[in-house]
Amino acid sequence: MSKTITTEQLAKGAAKPALPDDGILRLYSMRYCPYAQRAHLVLNAKKVPYHVININLMEKPEWLIEVSALLKVPALQLVEEKDKPSLIESLVISEYVDEKYPQNPLLSKDPLKRAQDKILLERFSAITNAFMKVLLQKTGLDDYWQGVDIFEQELKKRGTPFFGGEKPGYVDYMIWPWFERLAVVKYQFEDQYTFDEKRFENIGKWIALLKQDPVVQSYIASDEDHVNFWKARLSAKK
Repeated sequence: MSKTITTEQLAKGAAKPALPDDGILRLYSMRYCPYAQRAHLVLNAKKVPYHVININLMEKPEWLIEVSALLKVPALQLVEEKDKPSLIESLVISEYVDEKYPQNPLLSKDPLKRAQDKILLERFSAITNAFMKVLLQKTGLDDYWQGVDIFEQELKKRGTPFFGGEKPGYVDYMIWPWFERLAVVKYQFEDQYTFDEKRFENIGKWIALLKQDPVVQSYIASDEDHVNFWKARLSAKK
């Protein structure tokens, strides 16, 4: 699995860490970034070893541009391709890893099913956009639940415990990080927040199952940790 090179988040002025020349992938990440979490989940699902370098996204180190052209995480450095740029964007990285390492395939081999899963992920922007409104404006709760409705109905339609079938697949791991952060939504809205177990019967069961999934457990943070991170982050913006 992963080996963390930096426990602290490297910030502006920090030296670029010396990394071992061992042929192991290098993932530039941030512990509480849901997009970076996607990359961790896929790498862990595939049991691919990788080093982790954590980045402070509020005060990014000057050398980050060398490994992430858009100054974002995740960024995956392919050590066997030293003359080529790192991969960026969580979905690009996740699909690359799934294709590069054939063990435990996450995306369907059927072209139509693959296309349908990718279309479904395009619709997930309804949730990610609403999530940012929840965090930054304390609005968008209705939009958030309407986004969850899309996935509730899709899971019901598929008739399986996971979007990937009888076990978690690509869609499951790509959307999980935002459901792991439901406690943050609850924190922002307090008494206005209610997870309607009848309305979201299938998603509620899906959440419970994924919390027991070994891959999810390999890179999960507690509700308290997520809330404390966003408390600090939002206080810093004031």
